[in-house]
Amino acid sequence: LIGSGRQMTKRMKHALGAAAVFVLIGAADAAAQGTANANVTATVTVAGRARLDVSATDIAFADADPTATPSIQADVTLNIQAQVRTTPTSAATLTVQAGGDFTAAGGATIGIGNLTWTTTGGGYAGGTAATTAVSVGSWTGPGARNGTQTYFLANSWAYAPGTYTATLAYT
Repeated sequence: LIGSGRQMTKRMKHALGAAAVFVLIGAADAAAQGTANANVTATVTVAGRARLDVSATDIAFADADPTATPSIQADVTLNIQAQVRTTPTSAATLTVQAGGDFTAAGGATIGIGNLTWTTTGGGYAGGTAATTAVSVGSWTGPGARNGTQTYFLANSWAYAPGTYTATLAYT
């Protein structure tokens, strides 16, 4: 830009006015062309699902004098998280089933009914082990349910010495 201060101001006003007219005309042309719209449908499929997390895979009961300790508490309290994705009115149940009585290598047994448990957490329930499914917890609707389960073994002078095992299946 060349010129004195007054001519420069005049030229700038003229140039700015022309640019403003161009901008207004450009905006009017865009409005005259219309507005385009589009809709998109988003779909998600959610399937029913269940997950069970138990904090330990082994529990043990220490030997104790049956007179002094009539009930032996397991060495571990199980932390359980039962998660289920279901409809709001559907029932969800967690069960445990023993594969049989406690059995030692020589064939001696301890009846599985001597194994009991207590629980904490909403919907969880105490019980006695059996070779049929026994409820550990029940709820309505979806969610993650946290609780604990502590096992106890009735102690007896009638048990033969040995190391006994039993399998407990959670469903």
